Amino acid sequence: MSKSLKRVIRALHDSGLDITPLEMGTETRTAQQAADAADCHVDQIAKSVIFAGETSGQAILFITAGSNKVDAAKASVVAGEALGKADAAMIRAQTGFAIGGVAPVGHLNQIRAFMDPRLSEFGEIWGAAGTPRHIFPIAPERLLEISNAQVADFTM
Repeated sequence: MSKSLKRVIRALHDSGLDITPLEMGTETRTAQQAADAADCHVDQIAKSVIFAGETSGQAILFITAGSNKVDAAKASVVAGEALGKADAAMIRAQTGFAIGGVAPVGHLNQIRAFMDPRLSEFGEIWGAAGTPRHIFPIAPERLLEISNAQVADFTM
């Protein structure tokens, strides 16, 4: 079992949740791949998008519904600083995850997070679990709570 997957499982269990990520038979790197694997609507995928705060130098997490795109201008306003592209090295160093498996929980470091209100329209959503093949189901309000995210409008 990968270190990334172990961190996600620990984060879920430490939050009092009895959730075990599922290994899917196909890759779940994209929201559509994850939705196909979970047999759910693409917007039930809690996509983790990382930006780099240009002032803070910190990774900032935007958890968005699978078909939504993060609007950089709106996201900058929400974050309170200009945002730039986070490269793979920064994402790995600050979150512990590789692109294609960034989870909304279980990061190496505390991370500021914002959540798309679209996700709250579903009873169950799915997040990446730290690998390109693992995802986990969760109620949106529980993900909001355990990710320490704030609900905000940052999509196009």
